[in-house]
Amino acid sequence: MGLQVIFSMWFLACIYGDIVKIDTTGASEKTAKQDKLTIKGVDASKKLAEHDLARMEKYKSIIIKVGKAKKMDPAVIAAIISRESRAGAALKDGCGDHGNGFGLMQVDKRSHKHVGAWDSEENVTQGTEILIDFIKKIKVKFPQWTQEQCFKGGISSYNADVKNVHSYELMDVGTPGDDYANDVVARAQWFKSKGY
Repeated sequence: MGLQVIFSMWFLACIYGDIVKIDTTGASEKTAKQDKLTIKGVDASKKLAEHDLARMEKYKSIIIKVGKAKKMDPAVIAAIISRESRAGAALKDGCGDHGNGFGLMQVDKRSHKHVGAWDSEENVTQGTEILIDFIKKIKVKFPQWTQEQCFKGGISSYNADVKNVHSYELMDVGTPGDDYANDVVARAQWFKSKGY
């Protein structure tokens, strides 16, 4: 691996925080049951991500390109795609969440006018920009939080909005499975080990 690539990967990891340094409890029992898993926690999140890997590979070049352009860790984009749409497998005509979500990252049609086809670079870019906006809003709401804490809070907000985050420890309460950020962080750590 060249020095340029190593620096580039380090740079990506440092803009919003280092996903590997974020503590996580992983998937709840409820989330793990999506794939009939009898385990929960980080191990369950890894298994869920692993089940999505073959489908995710189809979008890897888009994910890495968007990550580089937006200075967002591609592993986090992949993890949100895994959680939100199971890399497209949970969607019908690009839609999920009872028709309210659109695309791989499930951009909420009630809050945003979606752009691009459901599996396009434009749509992944839009989802990534929404995530970045939430991270910035969490930084404003919790100025005393570390970069990694704000990163995790932004991930939780991507699902349930900034107003749902009241404390670091309980940020996922009210998200589906009460585990959104913890599950996404654990999946992201796994996807990072797979070259995302």
